[in-house]
Amino acid sequence: MKSPLLSLPGAVPAEGRDEGVAAHYGDLFREQRALADGTGLVDLSHRGVVTVSGDDRLSWLHLLLTQHVSELPAHTATEALILSANGHIEHALYLVDDGATVWAHVEPGTQEALIAYLESMKFFYRVEVADRTDAFAVVHLPAGSIAPVPDGAVARETAHGRDLFLPREDLEEYASAHGPVAGILAYEALRVEAHRPRLGLETDHRTIPHELGWIGGAVHLQKGCYRGQETVARVHNLGKPPRRLVFLHLDGSEVLLPGPGTPVRLAADGEEGRQLGFVTSSARHHELGPIALALVKRNVPLDAPLLAGNTAAAQEVVVEP
Repeated sequence: MKSPLLSLPGAVPAEGRDEGVAAHYGDLFREQRALADGTGLVDLSHRGVVTVSGDDRLSWLHLLLTQHVSELPAHTATEALILSANGHIEHALYLVDDGATVWAHVEPGTQEALIAYLESMKFFYRVEVADRTDAFAVVHLPAGSIAPVPDGAVARETAHGRDLFLPREDLEEYASAHGPVAGILAYEALRVEAHRPRLGLETDHRTIPHELGWIGGAVHLQKGCYRGQETVARVHNLGKPPRRLVFLHLDGSEVLLPGPGTPVRLAADGEEGRQLGFVTSSARHHELGPIALALVKRNVPLDAPLLAGNTAAAQEVVVEP
């Protein structure tokens, strides 16, 4: 779905999974600095929007999600995962309940598969699941923003900022009143800096939550009765995940960033050494320079210099080995 904000001066369309919104509006670092200072907004209108209403919505979702939501207070933001039977991550939901309806935004293009799964699990529960992507756009306000929440709009308030669910017909007017608008690249750079994983980038078909630091934030360890819970409990109580997320400071002399999937090796072994992981996300940060997230084998030494492709990289621990 193409955002109307792509018509703003300087807008350069994003590609790939973020197609439909702007990558930037002509000045990537200025846009990052504005967000870091708590001003402006980010157009996330390409993300899927799913609602669950009905008297049983919270108790029903509690049975399906990794998060404890049966007693979720109204207007309290949380995030949750849906796992496979083997504990692999299939969906990531960013939730809030407005007192009558649970609102969630999800990765672009994943809402149809999510809704199909939810519909298959309704049984006798009094719930209604709906795809609201055509009617509502997600807008992100950075932490510290004083931009108002419009009357009647649903908002998720988190440490990283506020996500608004706006009627699509209000998007242009709201952006005009409370911009400047920052592109998705600025938003992603701050996400990488904050070590926040993203479904489809930090995850592959065998990722479990422990590898990405999602235990606690999106996975509640004091609840059971959800698909994949046995794997979560077993790894937490008896073992260690096979891989771990790391934050990389990249050599700033390289022109190109190592993209997702770029092999990660020990620098001592050179570019022909054994692959120990791969880059998941990379960005150019307005203060830190080129940075990345990567998923590496758990036993990679914490102090070992690495190579991301042919780019030297120093690692910071995100998930303890």
